[in-house]
Amino acid sequence: MTWLRALKKTARSGLTIERAELTPLIAVRGTVGVALVIGLCLWRGTPTLAVSSAFGAFAAGTVTFQRSWRPRPVLALAVAGGLALSTFLGYLAASHLLAFLLLLAGWTFLAGLAWAIGPISGVVGTQTVSIMLVTVTLPTSVLGALEHAALIAFGGLIQATLIIVFPVRPWGIQRDALADALAAEADYARRLRHDPVAPFDPQPLMDARLASAVTPRQAKRRPVQLHGPRGIAEQIRPVLASLADPVVGAPLEGPERDRTRDLLGAAATVLDAVAHAIRHDRPVRLPPEAMAALEVPPSGPVLQGAARRSAYRLIALLADAVESTDEPVESTRPTTEEERGHLLRPSVPRLIPGALRSLHRELRWSSRILRHAVRVSAVAAVGYLLGTALPFGHGYWVPLASVMVMRPDFGQTYARGVARFCGTLVGVTVAGALMALFHPGAHVAAALALCCVLLMYLLMHTGVSVTSACVAAYVVFLLGIAGAGWEQTVLERLVLTLVGGLLAMAAYALFPAWETPRLRRRLAEWLEANGRYALAVFELHARPAERRPRQVRDALLDSRAARAAWEESEERAEKEPVRHRGLSRSSAAAATTALATMGRVAMILEAHLPKKDAEPSVGATAFAYELRESLERATQAVVDREELDWSELRAVWERWDAEDESQGVALRGADLLLDALDDLAHALSRGPGGRNRAVRGRLGSSSR
Repeated sequence: MTWLRALKKTARSGLTIERAELTPLIAVRGTVGVALVIGLCLWRGTPTLAVSSAFGAFAAGTVTFQRSWRPRPVLALAVAGGLALSTFLGYLAASHLLAFLLLLAGWTFLAGLAWAIGPISGVVGTQTVSIMLVTVTLPTSVLGALEHAALIAFGGLIQATLIIVFPVRPWGIQRDALADALAAEADYARRLRHDPVAPFDPQPLMDARLASAVTPRQAKRRPVQLHGPRGIAEQIRPVLASLADPVVGAPLEGPERDRTRDLLGAAATVLDAVAHAIRHDRPVRLPPEAMAALEVPPSGPVLQGAARRSAYRLIALLADAVESTDEPVESTRPTTEEERGHLLRPSVPRLIPGALRSLHRELRWSSRILRHAVRVSAVAAVGYLLGTALPFGHGYWVPLASVMVMRPDFGQTYARGVARFCGTLVGVTVAGALMALFHPGAHVAAALALCCVLLMYLLMHTGVSVTSACVAAYVVFLLGIAGAGWEQTVLERLVLTLVGGLLAMAAYALFPAWETPRLRRRLAEWLEANGRYALAVFELHARPAERRPRQVRDALLDSRAARAAWEESEERAEKEPVRHRGLSRSSAAAATTALATMGRVAMILEAHLPKKDAEPSVGATAFAYELRESLERATQAVVDREELDWSELRAVWERWDAEDESQGVALRGADLLLDALDDLAHALSRGPGGRNRAVRGRLGSSSR
């Protein structure tokens, strides 16, 4: 992609306004928190004090709207503490230019590294830099620093208190995550009726798992509807795929396929009903048609073999889902041993060792997080000097605009830069016009600022341009409380925001961290994780007596995480003005399909694991052994851009096929797995036509 096309694409992305679900009660609650802080400071203090203290409540309220599974009061208190600390340090160093520059560069560097911990930590770090920049315009003294830091923390405390005292839809985010996962499986069941190998995105299941992790205090209060359905949903997914699969499940045509379609349609109806009950905190309501479809026909079972086993398993799981969801929602129970061992959310102090390990992993020059930290640190320092040198007041707006738009990847940085400037242009124009026409006093300006806060909280998820317009108008009205002239505010805001945005974009162009060259490494990691998952399944087929379900589960989770990392990298690379360097888009798309098919085959085999007392399989043992060796070579070959060779693994399967007269599920699954691996080899082939060859696997386009 050329630079011109990349800029057009990112600009269009940044200016896109999306439809989003509005949460008016939550927006009002956050606005009330800001109003309390501003009102108290206007009543007992000065307009300048009200302006500075409002940032704490505003930023704390903003962070609570971010997508996080942490309790909202904890987020508000965490950001308030970070803002208070950065405010205090900024005040102490503000009177000395060199000291403040060193503090700003170091603090911004740490804030940039915070993206290694997670996106919420990155956003919080960015907020602390912004408040540090704002403090340099206010009086400096140790006592004043403590006073303003306390007010900033007080704003966050107010927001946290309001969340506790006036809860809006408790457990709502967890309910939505679980309901989305069940609804995604319902949609998947419907698509399987017409396409037996329809794709499925596991992201809703991953989100549901993250949402199900709770603190010990939450575990005592969690509604019963949020306990069992997630685990059942994880079990239903492979059963649906194995039932619909034309090789392992029912044939493509005939009475068995018709019965399969009826079961899939009924399963979709039941899953949708359970999702609706969980989302809206209501009992499950099932139509009689769906219940009738899940019963065995009067003439007897229609399905045979593996398909019949899948059907019985599906009916049992759907009954469990309804039963676990249709209990009184006020009932609670303690977490199980499994939840306590694997889904217990660590407390904030226990997060510190993990956060330090995440930071340590990124301390390498090739890391995009480290490059982002260096880039944003340099831009903040240069932007502050540039803003100070320009003939305007409020020069901190240059580094503030730069820091707020900069992200570790190219696409978000450029999209946010364009969106922020356009939103700022609209916001300051509207707010400036109102200030010019009506010349409101301090209290009226405060009311207008609160209206902007309400709009921003309400439209938080519609787009950066919309929120930037609300924030820009909020700043104009907020400075109007302190008596700043609207003409100067509008001009400064526009010019300095433009300078800051251009500085951020130029910094990424001069010191990039492109994702495109890392695509092969990400693809190799996905292949390796998929291979471990397939190996865990085949080893259970080979030696049923040594059954270790946790090993298979952990391998599945690792495979999903590797897939998510690959898809995220591929999405970032698509927006970069960089050549593919060994992996074209068509090759990447074909490889994605092949690896998704590989994971799907392993998942189907997991749904048909033999019982613990079943006979060991010599063929599966030999296949698993050779698969391990072949995967090690193939993973390195993907990184080194070499040809993939599965001939030895194919030879082992052929011997297994010749010796196994039963033609069991494991043998058929191994054949499908080989097809997927061959498709991967063709996708990455550098030979004539290899790059553009269509994937020929029997399962077609599929995902796990």
